[in-house]
Amino acid sequence: MNSSGSNEEIKLSHDEIRRYSRHLIMPEVGIQGQKKLKAASVLLIGTGGLGSPLGLYLASAGVGRIGLVDFDIVDFTNLQRQVLYTTADVGKPKLQVAKARLEAINPFVTVETHEVRLSSDNALEILKNYDVIVDGTDNFPTRYLVNDACVLLGKPNVYGSIFRFEGQASVFDAKKGPCYRCLYPEPPPPGLVPSCAEGGVLGILPGIVGTIQATETIKLILGNGEPLIGRLLLFNALKMRFRELKLRKNPACPACGTNRTITHLIDYQEFCGLGRGSQEAASPSGKIQSSPDEWEIGPEKLAELMKKNGRIKLVDVREPHEYEICHIEGATLIPTSEFVQRVGELDSADDLVLYCHKGFRSQSAVELLKAAGFRKVKSLIGGVDAWADKIDPSMPRY
Repeated sequence: MNSSGSNEEIKLSHDEIRRYSRHLIMPEVGIQGQKKLKAASVLLIGTGGLGSPLGLYLASAGVGRIGLVDFDIVDFTNLQRQVLYTTADVGKPKLQVAKARLEAINPFVTVETHEVRLSSDNALEILKNYDVIVDGTDNFPTRYLVNDACVLLGKPNVYGSIFRFEGQASVFDAKKGPCYRCLYPEPPPPGLVPSCAEGGVLGILPGIVGTIQATETIKLILGNGEPLIGRLLLFNALKMRFRELKLRKNPACPACGTNRTITHLIDYQEFCGLGRGSQEAASPSGKIQSSPDEWEIGPEKLAELMKKNGRIKLVDVREPHEYEICHIEGATLIPTSEFVQRVGELDSADDLVLYCHKGFRSQSAVELLKAAGFRKVKSLIGGVDAWADKIDPSMPRY
């Protein structure tokens, strides 16, 4: 593990010795291990659900230099799981709040912030200055970007992912085992795997997975224990059960295989089938801002047309429990899970506008209708959330 100095050069003050005393009396850590932690540098990509417990525990443990990558602001919907933030922080830049919080927890830690969108243009420059990279994002373009950058730089990538009640964790280190592409050679089709914003997540789950990632990071720095290299840890909170899958390095892997073909960072939005206009790869929250086309409509335009055209039929493709939270008056509920079986209920002569929460599922439903011969159908950009924001502020948002 690289560090800013040898253990002989690193000194622990009396205050640090007292602070880390429960580490120092463990032979697996001791004075030398704590010096390794102080000399180490870790980059956290994303300061959301996973990044929150990661930052808190790595700072408390005494990791000497912690880098944070994010460009989002604190939102009310973050507070259910992102324990770095409080209600008073809503509307503030996440990095501003996170840096202050981590420095308040441990003034002996240096916190560096990178308030940028991680991209193929800047990833290598940012990642190269840290010993361990920890991926706390929730979208596929960024995961492949982080993986490829780590392979090119020879850095370990501490991986975690969460969705609803289930989580995963592993350590991808191409020098010693498989990389992320060995496990997932190709991304899933766009829209097939919903983000946490679409599918939800148990608030406690990122705390569990994030602390596992923090544990693996500390083990890598200490050079102690058995890291999750070549192993994928699966956790199911409903069953309170852990399972482990063995992972093998793929000799044909384009990133880390014998005859690798990935020698530079690529366009990861295109690779994941999202197109250049998508912002999903850049945002830790996985939000997309798309431009309207002939199969989409903005909330303002829809509101205008609804006043003029009585034949517009709204179709809500969310699930019933979401419909109960809020819905646009007059909409027909046909959940995505029942959509294929209930297409016959729709009239192709109607002007159809489909919507969901953020606009992802409705886009997929529009594609199904197009394949079935429908031509007068559009997806509401931004979904019911955009409608509440732009048209009906009395509607609850979630």
